[in-house]
Amino acid sequence: MTFQVRLTREAQEDVRELFDFLLHRELSRSGGGDLSLADKAIAALESGFATLQSSPFTCRKASSNPLLRELIVPFGATGYVALFEITDAQTVTVAAVRHQRESDYH
Repeated sequence: MTFQVRLTREAQEDVRELFDFLLHRELSRSGGGDLSLADKAIAALESGFATLQSSPFTCRKASSNPLLRELIVPFGATGYVALFEITDAQTVTVAAVRHQRESDYH
């Protein structure tokens, strides 16, 4: 079974903010930093989202609701957490994306 993965408007904004944060951080470093880091983070997130197409039930539960789950996306020494819901038999909806060190998004 293959699921369609969709991101809410809020999750899309979260991804944009994560990209902008990394880009600005690297630009502010002396010598310009690693400007490809933001693109690499997006690629890691996209790879994580792709796993949801085939195996969303392998991700950890985020609450007592068995359909609300969290995807861990490793990146560097930390990574990202995507909150998603298995909406129906064909759809997974990503509701939020955060860096693992950010405040809780529940």
